Amino acid sequence: MKAFVTSAITGATFLFANQAIAAPFQGAFLGVHAGWNEDRVHGAQTDLGEIPVRETGDKFVGGLFAGYDQRITRHIVIGGEAGFDIAADDRIGEGARYIDPSYTFDVTGRVGYVTSPKTLVYLRGGYENTRARVVNGALRGHDNFDGWTAGAGLDREILENVSASLEYRYSDLGSAGHAFDRHQVLAALAYHF
Repeated sequence: MKAFVTSAITGATFLFANQAIAAPFQGAFLGVHAGWNEDRVHGAQTDLGEIPVRETGDKFVGGLFAGYDQRITRHIVIGGEAGFDIAADDRIGEGARYIDPSYTFDVTGRVGYVTSPKTLVYLRGGYENTRARVVNGALRGHDNFDGWTAGAGLDREILENVSASLEYRYSDLGSAGHAFDRHQVLAALAYHF
C-alpha cells in the first residue's frame, strides 16, 4: 500500500509538472503589480453630498492579485482574477473638500490568445470599487465609488511557473452625472501553481 501511495504521488507530481511546462497559462496564479495611476475627477456625488472637485492627479500604485486561467483550446485562454491596490499620495481636491482613496479592489474576467508557447495577449473587463475617505466642509466620513474596468495586456512566461506582464486599464467610477475616470499602466510578476 505504501509503495502504491508513493507511486501515485510521484506520478501526479510528474504529470502536474509536465502540464505546467507544456501549458504555461493554465491553473491558479498569485502575483504583485505596480505602476502609474491617473485619476480625473470632475465633481463627485458622495454620502456627504456633492463635492465640487475638478482635478487630475498622477500617482504610484501597487497591489496584489490572484486568479485562475483555463486553456479552452491550444490558443484560447479564459480566466478570472481578483485584485487589491493601494496608491501613494492619492488625495483628490484641496482644503476642506476632498476625496482620499484608501484602497481599491476589482473582480475581472479575461480572455486571451496564446501567440507563442510563452506569450499571451489578453483583454480584461469587470467590476471595480474604490473605498475613500471623504471630507466635505465640516462633514467627514467614508464612501464607495463603484464602476467598471476594462483593459488589455501582454503576459510572458520568463521562468518556469513565473510570468511578467504589462497592462493598460481604464476604469469608470463616476455616478450621478459626475466623471471619475482612472487610467493605469501596470507591470506585474505572477507565480503560477
